[in-house]
Amino acid sequence: MSVKNSEILLIYEAKLCNPNGDPDDENKPRIDPRTGINLVSDVRLKRFFRNYIMNVFGENYVWVSTVNGKHVDATERFNKLLLESAQKAKKTEEDNSEKKQTVFEKCIDARLFGAVIPLKGESEGTGQSLSFTGPVQFSWGYSLHPVEIVDSASITSMFKGRTTGGEAGTIGKDWRLYYSLIAFYGVVSKARVSNTGLVDEDVKILDNILWTAIAQDATTRSKIGHKPHLYLRIENDDDLFIGDLRKYVDISYDSSKPIRSLSDLNVSFSRLSDKLKSVPSINTVYVRESDEMQGILTSTISDKTVKLLPHDIKLSGDMLTRS
Repeated sequence: MSVKNSEILLIYEAKLCNPNGDPDDENKPRIDPRTGINLVSDVRLKRFFRNYIMNVFGENYVWVSTVNGKHVDATERFNKLLLESAQKAKKTEEDNSEKKQTVFEKCIDARLFGAVIPLKGESEGTGQSLSFTGPVQFSWGYSLHPVEIVDSASITSMFKGRTTGGEAGTIGKDWRLYYSLIAFYGVVSKARVSNTGLVDEDVKILDNILWTAIAQDATTRSKIGHKPHLYLRIENDDDLFIGDLRKYVDISYDSSKPIRSLSDLNVSFSRLSDKLKSVPSINTVYVRESDEMQGILTSTISDKTVKLLPHDIKLSGDMLTRS
């Protein structure tokens, strides 16, 4: 089955944690200073996906990766990829088309999101990189409501000081938000499938893994507190896109009370449901809901073919590669 145009709405919560720290500002959560809206980069979202693949199946299936836990440049990554694939080292000297084919065959994140691949030049010491835009792209995410930073960000380490040897401690910063309900919008463009060789099975893997990745990868000290609530992918038989699905989600709350959990928000998908009903070319709606959001959307779009996720596929390393 060929890849169709799709649009994705992903909603998850981050509670008493740091959804996406800004390294240029003490790793504080990214917040729009005028609106109080929490911002999360698409890179952070893709990192959830990539980390899950690496932790479960190994580094060999991910292009934007690390080697032995350390960040490497693209040339090193390619060389490591060939070695992990049990190919001869001389393959690194083969033509550039072989490089591109290897990356997209072996690495699912490259097929989904695209890749920057180093190419050798005609003479020694020269070369360039080619950028391939992937069919799957996400906007930056944002919270559907204003957020608050936890009042105290100071933490103390009680290791003895190096110079005094006494009971000295080191004071650092640990920035967190009380609560943030974050929404992402994404697209799957069939027009860009030829860039990376994406197939329908790859999209199904994204459907299955992204939800699980958010829940399971958020187990570090700064990320624990994440929970997915809604993953929606609508498949369109037409070439048109509806556009950012988040604008059809309505959130209301009591502004006199703090927002500390999902129960403090009223989430409505009524306008989104109406929009989906008004587009006849929408063929299938794939959806996964948390217990808290069970049926809020799916019960109102019964006129569409609704398929509940996850897909009934058994993930394995072999399934992540394409040849």
